[in-house]
Amino acid sequence: MSSPNTPPRDHARRRLLKCATWGVVSLTAGAWGIAPGQRALAQERIKMLRIGYQKYGTLVLLRARGTLEKRLADQGIGVSWLEFPAGPQLLEGLNAGAVDFGTVGETPPIFAQAAGVDFVYVGNEPPAPKSEAIVVPQRSPLTSVAQLRGKRVALNRGSNVHYLLVRALERAGLAYTDIHPVYLAPADARAAFTQGSIDAWVIWDPYFAAIQRQTGARVLADGTGFVDNLQFYLASRRFATTAPQLVHAVIDSLAQVDAWAKTHPGEIARELAPITGLDAATIEIAARRASYGVVPVSPQVLAAQQTIADTFTELKLIPKQIAVKDAQWLA
Repeated sequence: MSSPNTPPRDHARRRLLKCATWGVVSLTAGAWGIAPGQRALAQERIKMLRIGYQKYGTLVLLRARGTLEKRLADQGIGVSWLEFPAGPQLLEGLNAGAVDFGTVGETPPIFAQAAGVDFVYVGNEPPAPKSEAIVVPQRSPLTSVAQLRGKRVALNRGSNVHYLLVRALERAGLAYTDIHPVYLAPADARAAFTQGSIDAWVIWDPYFAAIQRQTGARVLADGTGFVDNLQFYLASRRFATTAPQLVHAVIDSLAQVDAWAKTHPGEIARELAPITGLDAATIEIAARRASYGVVPVSPQVLAAQQTIADTFTELKLIPKQIAVKDAQWLA
């Protein structure tokens, strides 16, 4: 029991973490000391799989279809879906113990690992460089990335577009310190963009598609030639170690959705429009720029992630050097 002198805020925080933390003993005998005969008992205690997702992507399709719930129902396992505005916020949820599995872009795992978040990479979608871009208002005088010197550029700090901005500036002969980064979540950045209080916005789909269609925003550069823009699936290390069969179940369900999505962008748009609150035409633009086909995370992909990590270390945007391979899932 907490001390009566514990501040109320600490009481609330402890209650939140107690409710959020996935309180299941491990199924892995070697890692957590559970005898083989106890594995079935531990499995019975798993009642809820908590998935963090963002406004758009294969996980949203999986949620809309309910196929994962059906797959896990006979095991007595439910699925809880938690929406986050961007990858960094999702990883905060994973770090707090409120999320078991989620999806993010290339950069959030780098910042999270540097901050001590304990997760593993469990899969990724193919490259989708056209799904993110640096955009400016339709009537902006800016026509190239080189003209961003001294300008206010909005982005979600630590999100997938952070690396795009760094690479694009580098190619244009600018240092990161040559611009004025304004760190805003997508909703706030959109408001700043439409109100004219920033000069450019680095953003991903479907927000990218929406600002193009709704305001005529112009693209200074998308990810082509700069970044792969991979979509990663991550799991908390404890969850992946404890219940690898559930991780595989989610990945397999995603693969089935991906196989269909590759050739049905129009149907994706009609299915997701009412869920996302965006019109079908906007979603279809995003769907046609996306990539589908989840695969295991390869050594080459981890090496590319290490390059991103080293870049952010050099720029002092993360507090320490990290070894990306430490977050590799070995199941």
